[in-house]
Amino acid sequence: MPETNSVTKASTPALSIRALVVLAIVALVVYAIDQVTKILIVQNLAEGEQSPLLGELLQLHFVKNSGAAFSLGTGMTWIFSIVAVAVAVFIIIFARRIRSWAWAVLFGLLLGGTIGNLTDRLFREPSFGQGHVIDFLQLWAFPAIFNIADSAIVASMALFIILTLRGVGLDGKRTVKTPVADAADPTDPTSTTGPAN
Repeated sequence: MPETNSVTKASTPALSIRALVVLAIVALVVYAIDQVTKILIVQNLAEGEQSPLLGELLQLHFVKNSGAAFSLGTGMTWIFSIVAVAVAVFIIIFARRIRSWAWAVLFGLLLGGTIGNLTDRLFREPSFGQGHVIDFLQLWAFPAIFNIADSAIVASMALFIILTLRGVGLDGKRTVKTPVADAADPTDPTSTTGPAN
């Protein structure tokens, strides 16, 4: 019995470490792609300039956004900066509870996207904490211009909905609800369930 317990205890941290590694890798990849694409846009396009990427379906359109994702809430940069710091700290603290690679990917996308836009707000013009986020992706018939960080954040929300609907917990296990109505009532004469003949 003691040997079984020791194996269980030893395996749990390994799962946690694997999830943390996945989270960190996803966050770093999202952050790197976000920052590199923003640098390339600033270097190669003038503010307000448009350039077709996939015809009219997807265009590059360089704008500076003082608001939140998808150019919402302009003029509230300080508030969004504080919220972004709070979200990042929460994810880092909460990450210890994750045992599922799917949830690790979710939080990695959210963390990478959050830090990507936070970097702009902290270090870009006009000032620290009030910097404008670089947006440059414009989809046909979509009302807002966005960036890679915004896309990662939206992807994390979509993954959250999927995992929640499927009942997947932070440990990776699915919660299965057993229907009570299917249980046969032995006193019900209409019941077709009975002892095997």
